[in-house]
Amino acid sequence: MISVSKVMFRIPWHIIFLACILVVVGSLALYSASEGSWVPWAGRHAMRAGAGLAIVIIFAFIDFKYIRAVVYPLFLATIVVLILLLFIGTGSGVSRWITIGGFTFQPSEPAKIAVIMALARYFDEQPADKFQSILTYLPTLVLVGVPFLLVLKQPDLGTALMLFLGAVAVIFVAGIPWRYVAIAFLSGCAAIPVLWMNLHAYQKARVMTFLNPEADLLGTGYQITQSKIALGSGGMFGKGFLLGSQAHLNYLPEKQTDFVFTMIGEEFGLVGNLFILLIYMLIVAAILHISYRVASRFAQLTCVGIAVMLFLYMFVNVAMVTGLLPVVGAPLPLISYGGTAMLTVFVGIGIVASASVHDRIEQ
Repeated sequence: MISVSKVMFRIPWHIIFLACILVVVGSLALYSASEGSWVPWAGRHAMRAGAGLAIVIIFAFIDFKYIRAVVYPLFLATIVVLILLLFIGTGSGVSRWITIGGFTFQPSEPAKIAVIMALARYFDEQPADKFQSILTYLPTLVLVGVPFLLVLKQPDLGTALMLFLGAVAVIFVAGIPWRYVAIAFLSGCAAIPVLWMNLHAYQKARVMTFLNPEADLLGTGYQITQSKIALGSGGMFGKGFLLGSQAHLNYLPEKQTDFVFTMIGEEFGLVGNLFILLIYMLIVAAILHISYRVASRFAQLTCVGIAVMLFLYMFVNVAMVTGLLPVVGAPLPLISYGGTAMLTVFVGIGIVASASVHDRIEQ
């Protein structure tokens, strides 16, 4: 049993500090988005962050072996909730959220962590000589494929792809032979036409807009066009806090959620955007560093998966608002307004904290 003082000493406070910087940036951005008011977004964002920090500390005191023990039950519970979501989910033309007592929850976000940890435990249980056999990887088709298809059915292509890529990172780090990587890559390329034919009309429109946003500047291309204008108008150092004209004149859509990075770029310029990206990369690097200091393979794969999950959150959002990827519903973690994504990231950091405290090589 580790003493309280030793737990407090081993908690990765540097990661928590970096996360708090992003929360502060997000609170200020949401304060600006609401024309200099803490309601309705900035105040709630700060309170949710407080709850998230409490979650991290609580997880740090939970022995990592107990987290490992409940991985499969939590994964099954996630699958059940995703299935129920198709019948009781809410949303405008989609089934992505569950509303309970006034609180709205998006189950596909924590599903990313559930898949990562289920894969980590599965590979942790496999003998080293089994990794060369393709039969070892067949169960991963279920562990990844079932939640992927359920999220895709909502429909939520962006979250489904992020879930899939995070899972792929865990499988790759686990030690899958390169020949299987090549087969999977070629199979994925061959499946693109099938995936395209099964996309919804609005999803196809987003892809076509990505390829040619100027084709419909006042329709499907409006969001990305206004995003680029706002980013470009910010220049090197921005227009100043609360002075973003594109955002405050409501030319920039979803400025409090998916396009908050653009609003920050307009007010604080390229320097502000690069500062945010630097903080994200420092958090990812810190989590990867912890993955080298843990003792078990399960902890190592879990930390790598969570680091990749955080990176994908950031990369997909930034690439989307800059026109490098099609527009999808992808929040900027710890900055965008949205409780489920924020708490998912804090749970991930909490799991990393538990591994850092209780699964160290020094023990």
